[in-house]
Amino acid sequence: MKPVDERIAILEDEPDIRALMRAALERAGYRVEEYATASQLLSHIENSPPSLLILDIMLPDSDGFEVCRQIRSCPRCSELPIIIVSARGEEVDRVLGLELGADDYVVKPFSPRELVARVKANLRRTRARTSAILKAGPIEIYPEKAEVFVEGKHIDLTFVEFQLLVALAEKPGRVFSRPQLIDRIWKGEKIVLERTIDVHIKKLRDKLGEFGRMIKSIRGMGYKIEE
Repeated sequence: MKPVDERIAILEDEPDIRALMRAALERAGYRVEEYATASQLLSHIENSPPSLLILDIMLPDSDGFEVCRQIRSCPRCSELPIIIVSARGEEVDRVLGLELGADDYVVKPFSPRELVARVKANLRRTRARTSAILKAGPIEIYPEKAEVFVEGKHIDLTFVEFQLLVALAEKPGRVFSRPQLIDRIWKGEKIVLERTIDVHIKKLRDKLGEFGRMIKSIRGMGYKIEE
């Protein structure tokens, strides 16, 4: 069963085609966002990435291939599934689109049912690939990439700060004692004072800005994270 908050963005300059796509996707239960120009899409997508993008190639203000390249260079959007839907069906165009990072390529005219099937298939693959992402409110943690974003902004953390955040975010609401956190990070490889955890927690809170308050100190026990 698909998540109810999946949003599909459509970048297509032809109103009739956008309407056809919207109708098919909404019947399938998706929320749809429409954009007629690349500038409209790019001004919104980094702050609020959709679940998937349907991208036309021939646009009034840009080339769809360039849009694809820009999206792939954006850290927060680098994993966004992209389906190119274009009248340009030559092999060279399909290969170029896939090499620039598109996940799928559909040639116009297309069947709305096929488009919805492609959307579902790409979202299933994405959910399987991103199931390890940890979230705590506006904080997004990518353990495999060792990256953290707060409201879409990349945050640079040290190894210890990152490991502390991952440990807390894996079990929100659970209180971790200082010895537990020390064992989690250093695994008994060296002697670490409990005060060291307090110092790293303070630095982590500072880097998270206003959302550092989500890391709570529990007197006599340790730390936890809660929204």
